[in-house]
Amino acid sequence: MKIKQKLIVEYITLFVLLVLPQTGFPQSKIPHLAKNGNVTQLIVHGQPFLILGGETGNSSGSDIRHMRSVWPKAKAMHLNTVLVPVYWELIEQEEGNFDFSLVDQIIEDARKNDLKLIFLWFASWKNSMSCYVPPWIKTNQERFPRAMDDKGRGQEILTPFSENNLQADMKAFEELMKHLKTIDGNDHTVIMIQVENEIGMLPVARDYYPLANEQFIQDVPGELTRYLKENKENLVPEFHEVWANNGFKTSGNWEKIFGKGPHTDEIFMAWHFAKYINRIIEAGKAIYPLPMFVNAALNRPGRQPGKGYPSAGPLPHVMDVWKAAGPSIDFLAPDFYTTRFRHWCNLYTRQGDPLFIPEHRFDNTAAAKAVYVIGHYEAMGFSPFSFETAGDDEQESLGNMYALLSRMTQIIVDHQGLNKTEGILFDKENQETVLYFGNYAFTCRHDYTLGWSPDAGRDEWPMSGAIIIQTGEGKFLIAGSGVVITFEPLNNNKLNAGILTAEEGNFVGETWTSVRRMNGDQTHQGRHIRIPIGNYSIQKFELYTYR
Repeated sequence: MKIKQKLIVEYITLFVLLVLPQTGFPQSKIPHLAKNGNVTQLIVHGQPFLILGGETGNSSGSDIRHMRSVWPKAKAMHLNTVLVPVYWELIEQEEGNFDFSLVDQIIEDARKNDLKLIFLWFASWKNSMSCYVPPWIKTNQERFPRAMDDKGRGQEILTPFSENNLQADMKAFEELMKHLKTIDGNDHTVIMIQVENEIGMLPVARDYYPLANEQFIQDVPGELTRYLKENKENLVPEFHEVWANNGFKTSGNWEKIFGKGPHTDEIFMAWHFAKYINRIIEAGKAIYPLPMFVNAALNRPGRQPGKGYPSAGPLPHVMDVWKAAGPSIDFLAPDFYTTRFRHWCNLYTRQGDPLFIPEHRFDNTAAAKAVYVIGHYEAMGFSPFSFETAGDDEQESLGNMYALLSRMTQIIVDHQGLNKTEGILFDKENQETVLYFGNYAFTCRHDYTLGWSPDAGRDEWPMSGAIIIQTGEGKFLIAGSGVVITFEPLNNNKLNAGILTAEEGNFVGETWTSVRRMNGDQTHQGRHIRIPIGNYSIQKFELYTYR
């Protein structure tokens, strides 16, 4: 009897080990998003994860031999995450036949290099166009119809109003997620998915495909009108104004509720793009619920939707439409090839949404912006585009900044959501800001404001930035490059602020190791904390007051 019971126990144990991981019960928790105070963190292997990322060029991931030249550059720049496309046209070259060998090899090589991956699903749309759909879709327009302009001309854009288009994309995405769950459900090399890329309608604000025209004259869906009513006081100002200008109507077709014009065409398209993407994400998450987001090509002032920028992408002025139509989309993310960096980051976070920058032009501002968004917005991470082709100076500056952030990651994530973290970002036009920590005011400036550098007289100053963390009463950390800070006590003008101690050093986990004591010329005889332009440093300092 005891032998029989032992065999039963062994059989049950074997079943648990072999079967459960394949039926939806992974051996460890998959990557997910979690709130910590007012901050959303990405959790990987049970711990908050800060994305020090880089996105490959669009075609780099299409050939494994080329990708093998990319990994050493990622390591040299201290990346911990690589964003790389998965191409629908390569994984399903014949309908229903899937080949994931390229995906498998990229995952295997990422593991060998101790790197995480964010896959970019290049499928129905990439930068508005449908260039990554398989040939069997491109050549069968009757079955897989295109969007049309206002003159009835077809575009190289699949219409989101076709169920056939949606089902084909969805089935391929489901197969991808099944495969990732099978090969990566325990290792979690892939930590997030971007679904499609820079969606938007061109060269007009909305699709004129016959089904689109039919939908345009139908009543606005109840899901959207309910969202409008429930969130009336919290809508983004631009969208609230559009609705207000037409009398806050809650019934009728699109033009009755929002008025006539390209702005309504864009709202209409935003709803249908978002519904399409939401269904794909729902299907994928039902199989393997990794965090999933959608990115946007930013518009420029004064330009019309469709003509001046891709209409109806997940842009700030239609963000409420995307949220109403896409509840399964975890967040919306901006791609940066424009100026006004703070402006756009503010727009994407003004409703309390998390910030991740999956794509930024790789230029000489990238390093400073990376540390700034992680400090000021407590962002999940940052990723310049085509990092493997950037110039040596840009690669070196970002690598130096990422090296600092990688050594400070545990400290950064431990302090997120506690109102103890800030970021600073300077250039010649924006030289100074004042921050408040506890009982102190910090006057933070660009390093060139000291006037000591022979380059301070140049027409353009290099962008500089840093992260500041308050670790205790009067105790702080700073990491970055090209900044100088002076201090004043608050609430008592009879007191002065002084630097009690200052050290330069490094972290191993949460353990601080001092490299040198900072004083004398390095602190201007106790008058400031400074990291010169071209230097990349972590400094720990403590303040005190005296009469």
